[in-house]
Amino acid sequence: MQVRVDPATAADLVELADVAAATFPLACPPSAAAEDVDAFIVATLSASRFGEYLADPGRVVLTATDADRVIGYTMLVRRADISGVDADVPPSVTPRPAVELSKMYVMPDWHGSGAAGLLMRAGITWAEAGGARAVWLGVNQGNQRAQRFYRKHGFGTVGARTFRLGANLEDDFVMVRPRLPASPA
Repeated sequence: MQVRVDPATAADLVELADVAAATFPLACPPSAAAEDVDAFIVATLSASRFGEYLADPGRVVLTATDADRVIGYTMLVRRADISGVDADVPPSVTPRPAVELSKMYVMPDWHGSGAAGLLMRAGITWAEAGGARAVWLGVNQGNQRAQRFYRKHGFGTVGARTFRLGANLEDDFVMVRPRLPASPA
């Protein structure tokens, strides 16, 4: 495995959209309507949307690549408004400031390879370097595999929220990983 993690660039937009289209449906509950999943992908995970994400100074998109092929990505979002208040962060998320781990996907043939762990560590490093005291995320309550992965990386469940997918509201857990204290020298 020669996986590298780097900040995404404009040259990655089409591959990011392809990876997103292949992986987002895997995180959806079986009850999700295919047309709702497809509409979400078109509206939120297209190459043009990834271009917008890359231009947003409050976001970072990191890619996992192998042989110059994008095999996964993560997106983190700082949601602080101009006054420094974390906007749109669930009240159960503490400590603050907190960065949202908005997306984390790896192609299925790379599950279990360690690529997702590399993305996670790079994302947490980015968040902490920016002053975050915690990283938080929403994960579908039925997605046990993702929940196990997040717990393995220090996240704990602190609440719940809903996520709109088409006409349906999906139930997510809110998970938080507080910044761990520095190890003694």
